[in-house]
Amino acid sequence: MSENKVLASVNGKDITSQDVYQFLNQLDPRTAAQFSSPEGINQIANELVNQELLYLEALKNGLDEEDNFKEELEKVKVGVLKQYAINKLFTGITVSDEEISKFYDENKQYFQKPEAARASHILVDDEQKANEVLAEIDGGLSFEEAASKYSNCPSKANGGDLGEFTRGKMVPEFEEVAFSMEEGKISQPVKSQFGYHLIKLNYRKESSISPLEEVKDQINQQLILMKQQERYLDKTEELKKDFKVETYF
Repeated sequence: MSENKVLASVNGKDITSQDVYQFLNQLDPRTAAQFSSPEGINQIANELVNQELLYLEALKNGLDEEDNFKEELEKVKVGVLKQYAINKLFTGITVSDEEISKFYDENKQYFQKPEAARASHILVDDEQKANEVLAEIDGGLSFEEAASKYSNCPSKANGGDLGEFTRGKMVPEFEEVAFSMEEGKISQPVKSQFGYHLIKLNYRKESSISPLEEVKDQINQQLILMKQQERYLDKTEELKKDFKVETYF
């Protein structure tokens, strides 16, 4: 849909597809997604027509001249002006590559990647069944085929693959074995509250520091926030010299 396509007109004012998209952007993403179809777009357009009709009636009836409206309008104006002033205060705040590198070098402990592993498993009800499956694997059946054939876990659909995980994400019995195995090896049956597992370790990653390029955007945003906070506090302290402030807390 063209952004400037006119969808309706109310008393000479056009309502365009761009108006619809602006309305949708104000909604929660999950709610907005419900109106992504052509029918949903039409519903929003109709809603904007209805709102415009109510606005025109309000003007006709002089609601904009009522004292209550003017009080509410003043509250909105004050809130918008405060935010506008804050945005103006933050204008021009930037972070250099040198500042990012310096922060990274001085705070590497905050960019620590925990030890991680990727494993597959086959979950069965008892130890005897686990040993029978293990015997089939030793006899030539692939681990993935065995998982698909025998495992009670939904991961059987992916050949038993559980994806990558860090310590603390799996039950202790499973985790203790998974993080102590050799890559590519298959464990003996491991008992947990869920049954008996056969575990295959696909790989293990040691704890490491995230490279600068991986966290550069994160550091940039953090430094900008820190500079904004510093400028905000400095400015408000400065303004206390010009305006009387009394606190009762």
